[in-house]
Amino acid sequence: MKPIVLAETANMDHLEWLRLRQKGIGGSDAAAIAGLNKWKSPVAVYFEKIGQSSEESVNSEAAYWGTVLEDVVAQEFSKRTGLKVRRRNAILQHPEHSHMLANVDRLIVGRKEGLECKTASEHLKEEWKDNEVPAQYLIQCQHYMAVTGFDSWWIAVLIGGNKFIYKKIERDEEIIQYLIQIESDFWNNHVLKKNPPMFDGSEASSDLLKALYPTAKFDEEIQLPPGAVELIAKYEQAKQEEAEAAERRKEAENQLKAMLGEYERAFAGDRVVTWKNIVSHRVDTKLLKAKYPDIYQEVTKESIFRRFAIK
Repeated sequence: MKPIVLAETANMDHLEWLRLRQKGIGGSDAAAIAGLNKWKSPVAVYFEKIGQSSEESVNSEAAYWGTVLEDVVAQEFSKRTGLKVRRRNAILQHPEHSHMLANVDRLIVGRKEGLECKTASEHLKEEWKDNEVPAQYLIQCQHYMAVTGFDSWWIAVLIGGNKFIYKKIERDEEIIQYLIQIESDFWNNHVLKKNPPMFDGSEASSDLLKALYPTAKFDEEIQLPPGAVELIAKYEQAKQEEAEAAERRKEAENQLKAMLGEYERAFAGDRVVTWKNIVSHRVDTKLLKAKYPDIYQEVTKESIFRRFAIK
C-alpha cells in the first residue's frame, strides 16, 4: 500500500497549508479524537476542520520551538543511530480513507520507517522513562503508519534541552483499525454533517469554551433543551461527591497534622510527610485602596470573566 500525495508543501505558504489540513485528520488530531491529547479536545479538532478555530493554539510558543528544533533532533537521531533520514515535503493521504492525512517529520532512507521529532520540558521526563512513549504520541505514530503503510516509526525527543531519547514503535494493526474506525466516524458523522461532538471535561475543552464565548449577552436568556436537566443532575451529584471527598481528605490531613505537632517533617513507611513554615508577601489591596486610591486606580486592571452557577 502506498499513500497518495495530496499536495507538495516545499514552496507552500502557511495559510494554504492550514487550508489543506482542514481536508482531513492528521496525526495530532487522531490523538485528540481518541481523547489522549491533553492540549486539544475532540470538539477543538471539529472547529478547526470547519474553519472556526483560534490561531492562538496553532501559534503557541511550544509549537514554535518544536518547529525550530525539529532539524536538530533529526540530525542527532541520525548521528546516534547511523540511519539516514530525509524530509518528505508533502501532505500524504490514505489511499482508501481520504480523510486520513499525514504531515511526517522525516522518512528513514531505504526502509519502510519514519521519524517523529519532539521536544519536551523537563517536568515531563517521567512520561518517557524506560520503554514508555506518551499515549498521544504513540497514537500519532500509529496514524502515520496507517496512512503510509509503513512497518514501524521512530520517535526522538529532546527533553529539557539537555537529554536526548529515541525509541522505535512497531506497527500495531489492532490500534490502526481502531483509529480508522474512530476517525471515519468523526469525519463522516461530525465534520461533514456539521454536527459538533460533545464537550468533555478536559482543560482543552474549558479553554476552547472561554475562547468561543468570552462574554455573555447582558441580561439575555434562553430555554435549554431537555437534555440539560439530566446534565444538571450529573453536575450536582458530582459536586456533592466532590464535597464529600474534600471533607474526607481534610479529615485525614488534620489528623496527620496533629501527629506532626510542632515538627516540620515525619516519616510513615516509605512516605515523607511535611508541614512546613511558608513566608509569603502579598499586597494588601484593601489597605492600598484606602491609603493610596490614586495609585490603586492606576495599577488596577479590569478583567471580564464568566461565572457558572446553577440555582
